[in-house]
Amino acid sequence: MVHRIIEWSLKNRFIVLVMATALFAWGIFAVKKNPIDAIPDLSENQVIVFTEWMGRGPQLIEDQITYPLVTNLQGLPKIKYVRGSSMFGMSFIYVIFNDDVDIYWARERVLERLSTVSTTLPTGVTPQLGPDGTGVGHILWYTLDAPNMDLGEQRALQDWYVKFALQNVEGVSEIASFGGFQKQYQITVDPNKLLYYRLSVPEVINAIRTNNNESGGRKFELSDIGYIIKTSGYLKSVEEIENIPVKNQNSIPIRVADVASVQMTGETRLGIFDQDGEGERVGGIVVMRYGENADAVIDKVKAKMEEVAKGLPKGVKFDIVYDRGELIKESVQSIKNTLIEEMIVVSIVVIIFLFHWRSALSIIIQIPITLAASFILLDTFGISSNIMSLTGIALAIGVIVDNGIIMSENAYKHLAERYALWEKQQKS
Repeated sequence: MVHRIIEWSLKNRFIVLVMATALFAWGIFAVKKNPIDAIPDLSENQVIVFTEWMGRGPQLIEDQITYPLVTNLQGLPKIKYVRGSSMFGMSFIYVIFNDDVDIYWARERVLERLSTVSTTLPTGVTPQLGPDGTGVGHILWYTLDAPNMDLGEQRALQDWYVKFALQNVEGVSEIASFGGFQKQYQITVDPNKLLYYRLSVPEVINAIRTNNNESGGRKFELSDIGYIIKTSGYLKSVEEIENIPVKNQNSIPIRVADVASVQMTGETRLGIFDQDGEGERVGGIVVMRYGENADAVIDKVKAKMEEVAKGLPKGVKFDIVYDRGELIKESVQSIKNTLIEEMIVVSIVVIIFLFHWRSALSIIIQIPITLAASFILLDTFGISSNIMSLTGIALAIGVIVDNGIIMSENAYKHLAERYALWEKQQKS
């Protein structure tokens, strides 16, 4: 079979050259299309289910949330195993699927199962899927450099403006905010006053909840003009909460301020984000979507940041603290320089040792064609151009050249033997 291929190639050298040129052009196209990253993604094919039930201990979370979810999710098709983790107020379920399963098909199966499992969970508890990213999806971290704003205002700016703008970038799965204070109204009930007024905590909660609402009425016409009736009852200040009536006793309203103190403060924090020892900062983490090109997504996020920066308050700007794009560019450039240097050195060595330009050319021309074919395979199997894959290609250049030298020497040996035999026949 090999002899026939060699014989056909020798007889159809033009066709072989055309096929080699087409293969090289296909490889150049694959190089431009192949996703670029610095770190190979070796994470498992998983779907994360996150459930929050604040104020409950890990054992209660394990018994009433984690265990029911794990046992019900184990019956999904094409899964390897299901892991569960319980902590204070939160439950994490990791559903690991087979490597050949499409991640979005897997997320759909998990969502289908969660729609039936949710009925067995405590009231008010709703499981939700984590972002469709991987363990190496954190491609960019940034903070807000806002010296004239307090941490609460910075976090509000991040959550209600910057986050929504950057989430629209193609290839971004999530913008995870960190740092600062999440503003909230906190109501501290005095148990002695509740006892005095014969009230309960649920009555206070229900009064506040029902007064923080907006409802609509009907439409009526007056002088051939239609009017729509609605009420706007959303709470907007501490004073409005304090004046909410909880109950009437002897025609006297008992307000929230009579049984509790109301204040604007931040949500309880478990940690802080300090940058370079210069104080707290507020920022976000850009999480890349599964299977996207990290280098392209980072460029799009930076372009969007320039657009978003125009709408920031005066004196506020972005400060990028981690950028994988720089690492990607440096890594790829380093490997690219190494490949070029190896090709030049190998070409010189082949020319010097063979000292026959046609033989050397047949070996040297294999290097770019083989490299192009390697990128075709990388693109076909969905492998990104990263440090490991490009380093493997660089190491394989020696094998490519060795194979070419062996084939050239073998051909030269047989040609020399045939030429000696021909000279002998001519003399005889």
